[in-house]
Amino acid sequence: MKNKLKTASLWVFALIIVIGTSIYQRLTGPTYPKREKIEIGGNSYKFKLLRSHGGNENCKFSIFVGKNTSGKLHYRLYPTKNEFTIVEMVKNGDSLQLELPHQAPAGKLEYFLEFSDNGKSIFVNKEDTIIIRFKGDVPQWVLIPHIFMMFFSLFFITLSALYAITNKPNYKLYAFIALVLFTLGGLVFGPIVQKFAFGEYWTGIPWGWDLTDNKTLFGFIAWVVAVMLNLKKERRWAMVVGALFVLIIFSIPHSMHGSERNPETGKIISA
Repeated sequence: MKNKLKTASLWVFALIIVIGTSIYQRLTGPTYPKREKIEIGGNSYKFKLLRSHGGNENCKFSIFVGKNTSGKLHYRLYPTKNEFTIVEMVKNGDSLQLELPHQAPAGKLEYFLEFSDNGKSIFVNKEDTIIIRFKGDVPQWVLIPHIFMMFFSLFFITLSALYAITNKPNYKLYAFIALVLFTLGGLVFGPIVQKFAFGEYWTGIPWGWDLTDNKTLFGFIAWVVAVMLNLKKERRWAMVVGALFVLIIFSIPHSMHGSERNPETGKIISA
């Protein structure tokens, strides 16, 4: 009974580690909505500013700021030194509606907001503009398997390392399951997701420096090495080192230094 409880605790611990890692790298990534807070007319308002948009439509979202506030949206292509285009936000009850024009996959805009209250202008992110990246529409039949396989590949990588540390059997089995899931999720479905989203299958080494692609590449290599070192002889330390390496590089914020379309040439490069 105690042995079963110890085994179950390893599964729970592995799940907690992977969930924590996934949440951290998502929330710290450059495409996660940025939270802002402003004071207008003695009232405090919180809202989110989008930094990623998928599909073929303009990016539209609303901000709740009260009935007496108007606002302007300032935006331009990124990275350029063009003049900012200024458009009035559309009033809708207590909210203001913003609309950023659609861009080709991997195209970016930078923007900031200007609110007016009783003739006083209040700027949000004027000095530290928000960068939003556009992407194509990724079908669920591609996206869901990709996310599922990558998540559970990290889970079984972590689990195999915990089994190796505690001298439990089956750590090689879980390591192999992780390798299969990593291969399918990262090197098969991953490039297909990239193609739908940004028009390119692969923008990592040797064709570019996309950090997400390169994280996948180096993580895969590290785990292949760990598995191979354990084929003919038990080298549990290799599983631990390999798992630590994979978890560390996958803790790097999601989409950092990702694909970016050059506004002058139209070519997709690494940010």
